[in-house]
Amino acid sequence: MTDLNDIAVFVKVAQFGSFSRAARSLGMPVSTVSRKVSALEDQLGVTLIQRTTRKLTLTLQGRAYYSQCSEPLSQLFDAEQVLTQTQKQPEGLLKISVPVLMGQEPFYAFLSAFLKRHPRIEVDLFITNLFVDLIAENVDVGIRFGELRDSTIVTQRIGKSVRYVVAAPDYLEGRTAPEKPEDLKDHRCILLNGRNNEAEWHLVNGRKSLKLHVSGPLSSRDFQSVAAFTYRGHGIGLLPSTYCDEQIKRGELIRLLPDWSSPEIFVHAVYPTRRYLPAKLLVFLDELKAWKSPLWIPLR
Repeated sequence: MTDLNDIAVFVKVAQFGSFSRAARSLGMPVSTVSRKVSALEDQLGVTLIQRTTRKLTLTLQGRAYYSQCSEPLSQLFDAEQVLTQTQKQPEGLLKISVPVLMGQEPFYAFLSAFLKRHPRIEVDLFITNLFVDLIAENVDVGIRFGELRDSTIVTQRIGKSVRYVVAAPDYLEGRTAPEKPEDLKDHRCILLNGRNNEAEWHLVNGRKSLKLHVSGPLSSRDFQSVAAFTYRGHGIGLLPSTYCDEQIKRGELIRLLPDWSSPEIFVHAVYPTRRYLPAKLLVFLDELKAWKSPLWIPLR
């Protein structure tokens, strides 16, 4: 197969009409330029350039070959320049996958501000709890909570979350507050991703760890609604600390079983490879790590 570099050198010589001028343009010795043109002629089995001590002239075959090669080669270099520029400048289509619980106003506001800061970036957003194969779906970056099972992707921790057992004063009025985790079985609980309005809560206290079966009047797929119905006194919720810290301080929520919480849940940005990351992805990752999300605590 003909060496593309040899073709590029020949085209440059034909454009300048000189080996020395082509060599200066390419930043290589004249002897290398001459050798590459000779290698191309040997490969093709034709003479492309007639050389004399005073000048060089393209042969008939040389002119025909130059005519066929110069435009495609120019397009190839243009494509390479565009690709290289895209790698350096934050621009182009960025495909993002996030779980359903992120499909809320705080994330939309973050993404809106990101797009305004980077008007040359476009976003294709996947909001789903289904597993997305980043490579097969050509997704640039995903946000995932909890344990990661796919060892082939690159992961970067961006935050962590811990959940508290909380209830509104209205719910506790006339009821005995739980004194130990097992007492939650006798209470109405607001559930995230419960099945048939039943769920399993995992709680820890230092080295102690237990899983409890709880049930309640409402189950939802997002924390916003779980928090809303917990705030309104419909039951006990297991909410991220970022959702209830301020309400606890104001007395709008009461933290129950204060020695117990969920295990720490880490939040990861995941992407297919760590090599040659485009600028659009790098700036998104930087801003994502700096974002004060209501769903996780930033890592210091």
